[in-house]
Amino acid sequence: MADLSDIVIIGAGPAGLIAAEKLAQAGRSVAIYERMPSPARKFLMAGRGGLNLTHGEDFERFLTRYGPARSILEPALRAFAPSDLVAWAEGLGEKTFVGSSGRIFPESFKASPLLRAWLARLTRLGVTLHTRHCWTGWDDGGKPVFLGPDNKPLHRKAAATLLALGGASWPRLGSDGGWVRLLRDRGVTVAELAPSNSGAEIAWSPAYSEKSAGEPLKRIAVSIAGTTRRGEAIVTEQGLEGGAIYALSPLIRSSIATHGHAEIEIDLRPDLDETALARLLDRPQGSQSLSTYLRKAAKLAPAAIGLLREATGNMLPRDPVPLARLIKHVRLKVTAQRGLERAISSAGGIVLDEVDGHFMLRKLPGVFVAGEMLDWEAPTGGYLLQACFATGVAAAKGIETWLAAR
Repeated sequence: MADLSDIVIIGAGPAGLIAAEKLAQAGRSVAIYERMPSPARKFLMAGRGGLNLTHGEDFERFLTRYGPARSILEPALRAFAPSDLVAWAEGLGEKTFVGSSGRIFPESFKASPLLRAWLARLTRLGVTLHTRHCWTGWDDGGKPVFLGPDNKPLHRKAAATLLALGGASWPRLGSDGGWVRLLRDRGVTVAELAPSNSGAEIAWSPAYSEKSAGEPLKRIAVSIAGTTRRGEAIVTEQGLEGGAIYALSPLIRSSIATHGHAEIEIDLRPDLDETALARLLDRPQGSQSLSTYLRKAAKLAPAAIGLLREATGNMLPRDPVPLARLIKHVRLKVTAQRGLERAISSAGGIVLDEVDGHFMLRKLPGVFVAGEMLDWEAPTGGYLLQACFATGVAAAKGIETWLAAR
């Protein structure tokens, strides 16, 4: 069976949906194909704890969050900046606010109202959405092929194709990385997909795991290989989760790949230097238990005190100077990262040299890519969604440019 659409978009996440919107507004006929029963499942999942759309920090600092991929992503991020994403959301009736950390959220704090308004807009623009259609590659004529609900192959002729299939994190929500083989078979270089913004696995003692799992470590600083990130973490049965850990994912992953493990260091009181902390601890313990003493003198939560015991085999120093040093330098061994099935995002993907300045694959003219399929990563805080939106917009503009040139 064959059909015709000006533009075929494969993947109904934020990158694919925003590209569809821009292309439809430019007068193009657009069809989106999504293998799941409904669109944007990971987007909805991200909104369960409060949809962090983007970040309000200084834009030059914002750009540094993309590390080595900045040079490729920067034009797209400048063309569709955080202010543009905010204006877009508010144009759909979702006012936004800036949180105390600089993160930007819709006032509803949810993804579902925004997605409903967005899908309604796409419908009005004439975009068609075909769910339960799994992309299986291209036929001999270069047409993308899908298996639909009837399990029969559907060949779609298109003026251009956009791939926006996501990475491989939370695969049960739709992005399982199955596209990697299809592109490698066409000669496209794809870096291996790996967990990013992922928890750190630590071999806790049963006692600490049972007592502290689910407890927060607030206002801490985590360091590895000379890089430090402040934030919070949550103790889990398997190790540590949370923003301070996620931000160091690339370094933790690299160390594990090189050495088989990673050594991290946690400062439980980053707001005080060792001298000031030792001064607070230089007071009589009296009849207090050590835990009570540390809670009152050093303002440490039970999970933090337990962490000190865990790191030293319950052999805590009593002298204030070495005790302060320990609180400022808790060393832990990370044995692994949590897998892709639980990672917030994924590293790896189509290496950036494979795309031109319009996000078209150099080896597959007329095939464009956007979003997490590309080999970039960023910390949580709105940076992930912002780049997915920005590359979707940039790919849509690239498609228009390419079609105009033809």
